[in-house]
Amino acid sequence: MSTASKSQQDIASQDRELNRAILAGDILNAFEKFYATDVVMQENDSEPFVGKELNRKREQDFVNSVEQLHGAKLLGEAVNGDRSYSEWEYDVTFKGGKRTKMQQVSARQWRGGQVVHERFYYKGQ
Repeated sequence: MSTASKSQQDIASQDRELNRAILAGDILNAFEKFYATDVVMQENDSEPFVGKELNRKREQDFVNSVEQLHGAKLLGEAVNGDRSYSEWEYDVTFKGGKRTKMQQVSARQWRGGQVVHERFYYKGQ
């Protein structure tokens, strides 16, 4: 087996583990384990957020904004080289808001077993 295909298998395994943690609602522990110190995260075409500390706060703020998660579904996933892609569907009620169904695609770039870049694609509110 070539080094490239071994690396892609490792990324696929790590991505599946990360996705399982998200499905289990263990978002913050998964963030600590799988995201690099210099991670860059981006929503659609908005300006990127740089660094684990800033993105940790954003993840915590998101988790704190959820009143109830009615369901999360992983619709599909793929790996190509050092990149992985996951398609998601969420059914969530935000605090002070109404119940909402959301669909998004997460595109991740991996380095050394950690996510160094993640971009979320979804229809804006």
